Formats: sequence, C-alpha cells, structure tokens
Amino acid sequence: MAGRPIIVHQFDWLKRYGVEEFIVTIGHLKERFLEALGSGRRYGVHVSYVVEEEPLGTAGGLKNARALVDREDAFYVLNGDVLTDIDPRRTLEALDGGALGVIALVPLQSPYGVVSSDEKGYVTLFREKPTLGEYWINAGLYAFKPKVFEYLPDRGDLEAGVFQKLAEMKLLKSVKYNDYGFWKSVDTWKDLEEAERLLARGGGRLGNAEKFR
Repeated sequence: MAGRPIIVHQFDWLKRYGVEEFIVTIGHLKERFLEALGSGRRYGVHVSYVVEEEPLGTAGGLKNARALVDREDAFYVLNGDVLTDIDPRRTLEALDGGALGVIALVPLQSPYGVVSSDEKGYVTLFREKPTLGEYWINAGLYAFKPKVFEYLPDRGDLEAGVFQKLAEMKLLKSVKYNDYGFWKSVDTWKDLEEAERLLARGGGRLGNAEKFR
C-alpha cells in the first residue's frame, strides 16, 4: 500500500516507539517476505525469521518463536494485516501484577451508515459508518510476558481458545484505545482500496493518521 508492504508501514509505526527488533513468523510465500525485507537494514530495523513448514495457527506460530524472545521481560505480538498508529506502550504499562498478556481494544466501527428516525418515520439523523463506542474489538496488538508460552499449544489459534483460557484464569487484561488516531484491519479488497486512499491523503505515511481518519 502506497508503494510499500503493509509490514513496512508497521515497522515505521513501531520504530516511533523505540522498537527496532522484529521477528517475522512466516510460512506461505515466505520467499516474498525474505526478498522484500531481507535483514531489515534498508528499513532501519533488524528482522529475524521463524519459518513454519506447515500451518501452526497464531498460537502455534508464536510458540514456534519462543527461543527468540524467551529471555525478554515482555514483547509485542502483532497481526500482519493491521494498519494503525496507536501507542503500543500502553499495553506494556498494563502488563503488571499476575497478568501474562494484554490485548489492545478499539471501538467497533459500523461498516454501514446508521439511520435514526422518529415515531412518525421521519429520518432524524444519518451517520456514515459511525464508531459504536459501546462495542470493542480486538485490535490485533498484544503484549505478553514469556511465561505465556506455557499456555500455548503447538498448533492452534490465540483467538480461538488461548485467550478464553487466560481470561478465565485472570491472566489476561485489556487496554481500551478511546482516543486512537487510526486503526484499520486490511482483510478485503475494499479494505485495501480504502487504506490506499487514506494513505494517499496522508502522504503515504501513518505519522499524521489522525488528520485523515
């Protein structure tokens, strides 16, 4: 997008918050990542790779990288299809006490316009794709302590079992980003086109994303 891979936009975002070491867990089309990113030097970061010979899921893929982060106090985990400029440090700040993980949450944005009407059927308000503040969604950004690896399966997903288990054990916290500037999950061609448009308006960068959200 805007002439660069999504992951490079993620590098730029996290570099602004002092992150310079990245581990990319890859399987399908791994050669494309290696070709595009290399060592990361051209982007001012250091990139290591953990290759999945077969699909392991988000939990299994993370566990596959255990040896590279096991000695850290904490680390971020990020979905590869997310564009955002939220401050990730808030998740680390919330990673206290007995919690092993923190999930970043953002308000749900309606994919459709929302219409209000009065008792006679007259339209009173039309809001184009409003933010639904009473509902919160997973932003695809997490902070973990290495002890979380003890709860990860060799194959499986974080979202489809691990998070529920950690939540039941009071080991999982969340941070709500009420004042985030920009967040978008790029899952469809429509998402891709919209993100391209927003990036073009912002000069191809997310640094001033709050101005063109």
